[in-house]
Amino acid sequence: MRQLVEVGILYSRSGGYALISNACRDGAIAAIADVNADPDSPILFQAVERDPEGNVDRYAPLAEDILRNSSARHIVGCVTSWSRKETIPVLEKLGGTLWYACPYEGFEANDRVVYTHACPNQHLVPLIAWVVPRHGPNGFLLGSNYIWGWETNRVARDLIADANGEVFGERYLPLGETDVTRLIDEIRATRPSFILNNLIGPSSYAFLSAYADLARQDPYFAPESCPVLSCNLTECELPALNGNADGHLVVGPYFRNVAEDLGWPLAGARRCASSFEAAAYSSVRILAEVLANAGGGEDTDFSGAFAGHAFSTPCGPVRIDPRTHHASLPVVIGRIAGNDVDMLEVRESVEPDPYLSRYDRTKTFGRPALRVVS
Repeated sequence: MRQLVEVGILYSRSGGYALISNACRDGAIAAIADVNADPDSPILFQAVERDPEGNVDRYAPLAEDILRNSSARHIVGCVTSWSRKETIPVLEKLGGTLWYACPYEGFEANDRVVYTHACPNQHLVPLIAWVVPRHGPNGFLLGSNYIWGWETNRVARDLIADANGEVFGERYLPLGETDVTRLIDEIRATRPSFILNNLIGPSSYAFLSAYADLARQDPYFAPESCPVLSCNLTECELPALNGNADGHLVVGPYFRNVAEDLGWPLAGARRCASSFEAAAYSSVRILAEVLANAGGGEDTDFSGAFAGHAFSTPCGPVRIDPRTHHASLPVVIGRIAGNDVDMLEVRESVEPDPYLSRYDRTKTFGRPALRVVS
């Protein structure tokens, strides 16, 4: 007899970041279908789905609804760090676990969360380290006005200083704001080496469109001269950009073209369309394997389940750190080309370091140059 296991799905089907959210949901739902179609799996999943509709205030109540009114102990969900942090107290109170499939700013490790996408040493650090020797160390930092933008830019400030660069500006927009005129004016005036884009959803789309217009007016701001860097932009949003992001730089554990070229595993019979889909798919497949190895029991000792074990995922073999619950992942630096991403550099597996405790500025940027002071 296969054991029926209810699993929560907590993704918004609408709202400002719906493209990302629906990509994650697609991955989770596809993985549930693949687990259920596998006659050798002792687990049969049943989705318990709730839709916060892009409203951050609904995540915690809906997570509580799942945990109180179903047998589900595991929830695959949340896109923004704001929604994740709203949900964590509910998980701690009711004994649930969140499988979080989005890149985030790091500096967190919670026993009630499994982080299956990238943290800063797997996205921001390698991307800036790649860009500085090719474009220069001076950055202009943009972010949506919440945790992801604040904290990722905080780390970026330190990295730019370590590279002997300067931050020429740091600006934030409210979530959903599309008036980017002031940002473009400041970037035009300051002429940085690169722009770090931590805007999300419509704000990011509006900025990239306006920046493409700026590049047509002034070749200095063309991607090959002054690129826009993004740690959370993937194929699921590129059709909404109408080519305005072409030539700019992204980083992630998975891009569809790269996975195809390198022969990474399929997700069942299909190829995941983005890293969001791949990470959510991986979350469900890893959960199924953990539960199967535990004999179907849902009160799982994750430290024991993760220790010394590699899980098969669309990103290749992935290990989960038993201490921090973060995944080892490939790091792919790519250049946007239409609705796809072309590979510039790939590292097959990078262990997670969510607190950057192993970060070494000398290894990343070389020894700082000495200055003569008269």
